[in-house]
Amino acid sequence: MKKISLAWQIFIGLVLGITVGAIFFGNPEVETYLKPIGDIFLRLIKMIVVPIVISSIIVGVAGVGDTKTLGKIGGKTLLYFEIITTLAIVIGLLSANIFQPGAGVDRSALTKTDINSYVDTAETSAHHSFVETFVNIVPTNPIQALANGDMLAIIFFSVMFGLGIAAIGEKGKPVLNFFRGTADAMFHVTNQVMKLAPLGVFALIGITVSKFGLSSLIPLGKLVLVVYGTMIFFVIVVLGIVAKMCNFSIFKLIKYLKDELILGFSTSSSESVLPRLIEKMEKLGVPKSITSFVIPTGYSFNLDGSTLYQALAAIFIAQMYGIHMSIASQITLLLVLMVTSKGIAGVPGVSFVVLLATLGTVGLPVEGLAFIAGIDRILDMMRTCVNIVGNSLASIVIARWEGYKIDKNADQKAA
Repeated sequence: MKKISLAWQIFIGLVLGITVGAIFFGNPEVETYLKPIGDIFLRLIKMIVVPIVISSIIVGVAGVGDTKTLGKIGGKTLLYFEIITTLAIVIGLLSANIFQPGAGVDRSALTKTDINSYVDTAETSAHHSFVETFVNIVPTNPIQALANGDMLAIIFFSVMFGLGIAAIGEKGKPVLNFFRGTADAMFHVTNQVMKLAPLGVFALIGITVSKFGLSSLIPLGKLVLVVYGTMIFFVIVVLGIVAKMCNFSIFKLIKYLKDELILGFSTSSSESVLPRLIEKMEKLGVPKSITSFVIPTGYSFNLDGSTLYQALAAIFIAQMYGIHMSIASQITLLLVLMVTSKGIAGVPGVSFVVLLATLGTVGLPVEGLAFIAGIDRILDMMRTCVNIVGNSLASIVIARWEGYKIDKNADQKAA
């Protein structure tokens, strides 16, 4: 009997979760039983992320062994991230202006959700300048950065440590072998943990549907359709053109990442697929020195789905309150989002927090977010998928930019 592939197992878990959630809609016992399963799965993933990022970056950087080469890769990576995220914001603004998802929305038909839990984080984030973000990349205590899961600080320390190993030559080889072994062992652990993905997906999606129900989409249906439609357009057209320029097909990439996309969609967590993305992009032919740097950094600087959504949601709120935003105001919004969307990466509910920190800056009512907070999880599912595709493609772009050849059919060989 042919074994069911992991992608199909995850998809079956997704369908069963939606079914159970719909049958037991409004029943709080569903969360009681399913939450521990979902939480254990997410904790297992988070347990893996930091060791894999550290060991992969150290091995990759020590392999490059040249500060100049690494600096060149870093500069190209950040330039590419800035261009793509700015395009995502522009497309979000254009889509909101063309389709007007907030026009004529009856606010009385919408249920307000308490957003106080996000307010403190947003107030902190609003004062978190771009300069501060770069200062905080340098950890005062690497162990504390590891404990807090502060990804940018972890990346910085790992890069410096990798360069140190490369600089001491032969004496550094035992240390390098240790981290190479750690990376291989952690990828094995990842593959074991992924066997539990169908259960985790079943539990997490079941809780979401039982809480909000499918009916919660109706009053804000236009917003959901516009967000999903714009993100699909962004992936197929914008990222599709970028992939074509790299002599690769965006559809091949999506097919190759189907397991990770279903998992990311169900869990609303980009972090849940980070270890697998690094592994899969290496199998595709992207060198370890690029995957280990580009993908973890992208989780802070290249959240295409999140930045597109933030632009669209801000205009949606303006339209809902009947506030006309001039071109100058929208340009200000674009500039503010270019900074805030990168300044607080890694915060739970990051898109929501960024919006809270941004709306006041451009004179929009923060209270408007209370109307869309209830469906934020459903929008977050699609945002996560776009972030996954965007970061995977980024590693191919930088590899091609550095002169590496990516085989068009490598996805079939690696699958």
